[in-house]
Amino acid sequence: MQRGAGSLDRLEIRTETLPPLIAGQARVRVRAIGLNFADVFACLGLYSATPQGDFIPGLEFAGEIEAIHETTGGGKKSGLKKGDRVMGLIRFGAYATHLNADVRYLYTIPKEWSFEEGAAFLAQGLTAQYAIAHLGHVQRGETVLVQSAAGGVGLLSLFILKSIGARVIAVVGNSEKAQYLSDTFKIPPTDIVIRNPRTFARAIRSSAPDGVDVVLDAVYGKYFKPQYNLLRAGGRYVLFGAADLMPSGTSVNYAALGIKYFSRPRLDPLTMISDNKSLLAFNLIWLWDRIAFLRSMFDDMMKLPWKGQPPAVGRVFSFEETREAMRFFQSGKSTGKVVIKP
Repeated sequence: MQRGAGSLDRLEIRTETLPPLIAGQARVRVRAIGLNFADVFACLGLYSATPQGDFIPGLEFAGEIEAIHETTGGGKKSGLKKGDRVMGLIRFGAYATHLNADVRYLYTIPKEWSFEEGAAFLAQGLTAQYAIAHLGHVQRGETVLVQSAAGGVGLLSLFILKSIGARVIAVVGNSEKAQYLSDTFKIPPTDIVIRNPRTFARAIRSSAPDGVDVVLDAVYGKYFKPQYNLLRAGGRYVLFGAADLMPSGTSVNYAALGIKYFSRPRLDPLTMISDNKSLLAFNLIWLWDRIAFLRSMFDDMMKLPWKGQPPAVGRVFSFEETREAMRFFQSGKSTGKVVIKP
């Protein structure tokens, strides 16, 4: 439970009683929770969708169904039953040992995946799929720059792009992550860029001297303009986060954040017409009400050859270590998904 937004220090464990199930719900025993940038931003009070007052963070989880309501939308009509291993989406509330979940947002975990891997898939996978297939319209043979390529969304994006047959320019934060991508995805060292503000523009231009067709970016900030300038005519810049604005502490330094915010890069729409480039931005949570669309994206993703390539889990924390998990996530040292285990 987060005692109102504003500081990670307000995060605490509470015991509460779940209400009875209603039509369309299943009770899930949560086995793993996926940590997202939105969780940290919400606890710090910097996320537009954050509930007012006290709230339970968390957008995705994995676990097993303990009970299911047998009326409209539940039971047989949902295709789910007691004992099923599921991964799910929720608009806050995933940081729990048990929850009452809308069955329309529950998906069966592939039998070869662990609960941790299930918790590492939905929010990141749907973000990657929407960015690549629906906004970026990436085609075989195109070149795509992936910022934060060793993160949760980044790694799933690399897998999807590889399946399409696109060339990837991967941007990471350090040499260890670069080696991981080289070993795991066989990306040539010349196509991996280690993020350095002083040399970044030159490094990405060296990796893609003819430019790129699509940029996938969840960092923004000082890296935005060099990446936008790298786009070819007809290029698509897909923006779905602003990690560069994330505070490094347990609370917000509003003076420092204000300087970053008011000096953030901007684009002139008239210049964009001449450049023939597009900027497409989204936050997946505002698509939560498009249930059939989310399901169709999930179905498209599951047609890809995931066998032997489950979602990457970089580090697992206990429920009592949730604040430490968030601080680790803020550090930028994580590779793959950070998961919390109740």
